[in-house]
Amino acid sequence: MHRPQGTLTGTDAATFRAVLGHFATGVVAVTGLARGEPAGFAVNSFTSVSLVPPLVAFCVAHTSTTWPDLRGSGRICLNILSEHQQAVSARLSASGGDKFRDLDWSGSPAGLPVLAGSLAWLECSVVAEHPAGDHDITVAHVHHLGAHPGVPQTAGPLVFFRGGYGSFTPSPNV
Repeated sequence: MHRPQGTLTGTDAATFRAVLGHFATGVVAVTGLARGEPAGFAVNSFTSVSLVPPLVAFCVAHTSTTWPDLRGSGRICLNILSEHQQAVSARLSASGGDKFRDLDWSGSPAGLPVLAGSLAWLECSVVAEHPAGDHDITVAHVHHLGAHPGVPQTAGPLVFFRGGYGSFTPSPNV
């Protein structure tokens, strides 16, 4: 049997991250209210789980200092970031500081931050968390959702690939 070039028999964290960086992901901002103030962080591990009931999932690092404040708030808002929101993602990925200073947002039905310029948003409540190594897999039930009306239909998603941001241009329907 021939092993592909670059095949490893063991893994280390840096190699694991580098190899998985070949899988492009979208970027989602998890937002909510913590002690009455907007708070949030960015994730690139987000997926739909079920249509009935409407469930989504995302992963949160155990090192997150924002998630403990949002987890117990009852509801969160997931914002699917657009290709023009690299700075928003970088700001929400940073530790500390006032992440929402100068960020434009409106309220979801529960008053949670829906970021201006995001492609779409989902207002959710957490239904389960599953430990998975250095992260928790969070499953959330979607209560309200929508596409952001101020974003053109031609806008693409913010994509994370090989450690950097990019965009995706869909091919025309054939």
